[in-house]
Amino acid sequence: MPAKISRRHLITAGAAAAAMPWLSRGASAQGAWPSRQIRMICSYPAGGQTDLLARAFGEFIARQVGQTVVIENKAGASGSIGAAEVARSAPDGHTILCSISTTYVMNRAMMKNPGYDMDKDLTLVSVIPGGGLLLVASPKLGVKTLAEFVAYVRSSGKVNFGTYSAGSAPHMTINELNKQYGLNIEPIHYRGEAPMWTGLAEGTLDVAMGSYTAAQTVLQSGRGVVFAVHAKKVDAIPEIKTLPEQGTTSKFFTVSGFSGWALPKATPQPIVDRLAELCVAAKTGQLFAFAAIGDVVEHRTQHAEHQHQDEQHTQHLLDDVPEPRLGVERNIGNHFTALGGERHVDHADA
Repeated sequence: MPAKISRRHLITAGAAAAAMPWLSRGASAQGAWPSRQIRMICSYPAGGQTDLLARAFGEFIARQVGQTVVIENKAGASGSIGAAEVARSAPDGHTILCSISTTYVMNRAMMKNPGYDMDKDLTLVSVIPGGGLLLVASPKLGVKTLAEFVAYVRSSGKVNFGTYSAGSAPHMTINELNKQYGLNIEPIHYRGEAPMWTGLAEGTLDVAMGSYTAAQTVLQSGRGVVFAVHAKKVDAIPEIKTLPEQGTTSKFFTVSGFSGWALPKATPQPIVDRLAELCVAAKTGQLFAFAAIGDVVEHRTQHAEHQHQDEQHTQHLLDDVPEPRLGVERNIGNHFTALGGERHVDHADA
């Protein structure tokens, strides 16, 4: 049985890390940042791994800088609602975005008008390379491997597969599985992991895909069975094979995403550097002992080449996908609709 993971564990670990000496204070001599309360906008709902990271890192940063860090969940439109709000904020370091590679990389290719331009409006500060994403089936399917899952889909004709947003890694996984095996898996897009896992637990979904941390709600209750992980094995469940180990051939299954922090583009460089140092320093202590995510936090300069490679892989894959199927538009009311008949489940943010 996987170790139990909770919000309390992550935040407590962040606090423990905060108590440790880690960095010379030269960066803090760059002025009065922060001079007031900091808003960290998490572009996905409460309860998912992105939210847990935002709260853990927010706790760490607050202790280091002596100002409150308030976490605000601004979910929807594949993270673009929260990202657009940060992009429009004053570039003074008091509004920070916490999001994932879907928001930072995929949306520029997937969405006609996400409401922000990653190159012009935001500066990526620091990232955590992604851990393995789990593919979890309802026990009623009776599948424990990818081969069994493919056989089930072929025999049943249709399967509802949950994603935590359009354009996400689960969304692309569905597309690639359909393409390789000639399947008809239907993506059901949620506004974040927490409502997606609830959908699996309640029986709305046949399968869902997301982080090890957030999946604990269904795994520990026996309402989900892991039959594969995406591109990278998870240390806590080493017996579960990756999709490539089980026969998938798409290049997408060699790419891992990331979580990261960004600031408005015109933020002064000393503030950008200071926040990057804080994010890197937050890996100290036991912060990552409780989450199956990458164990290294990279400074933005270290991540530049990785981001470029991810974008190249993404564009290569999208070249083979009909645009109407993946075209996403944001409309009034902060809801979004995918063209081509894909279903979206619009839940409250928290």
